[in-house]
Amino acid sequence: MRTAVERRRLLAAVAVVPVLALVPACSSGHSDTARPGEARQAVDAYVDALNRRSADDLMTVGGVPDAAWSRREAARILADKGGRGWTVKNVRIEYDFGPDVGSARVEATDKSGRAVRDRFTVLREKGDWHLVVFEDAPAPTNKPSSSIDRPA
Repeated sequence: MRTAVERRRLLAAVAVVPVLALVPACSSGHSDTARPGEARQAVDAYVDALNRRSADDLMTVGGVPDAAWSRREAARILADKGGRGWTVKNVRIEYDFGPDVGSARVEATDKSGRAVRDRFTVLREKGDWHLVVFEDAPAPTNKPSSSIDRPA
């Protein structure tokens, strides 16, 4: 079952697809303001946060607020991947849904020389690049939830 955050991000990504259909065929779909290098900087910040086991930096690159739920999830991520001394060998970012949303793949080695890989979505929100690595964000309280029930 998908979490609320996964559902929201999936819906946001799906909402972008019809807009992309309006882009002329000769266009790459990338705007001049996209600056893909900034997405790479976010990936590097993620690896640095893991290596330094920094929950604060992980939450910043994840674009999540400093809250009890995000601290718990940051602790889980760091317990799983943190402090391994990753050295990035290759980063591939594909802008699947235009200049503001893409898929990132990281290939690295850890301090013992073992190959490690990670994959996630990169997302530009309000000009800042974030990585979709947090999954347990609570649904906003000011929005009604969707129902899957059939109308009566």
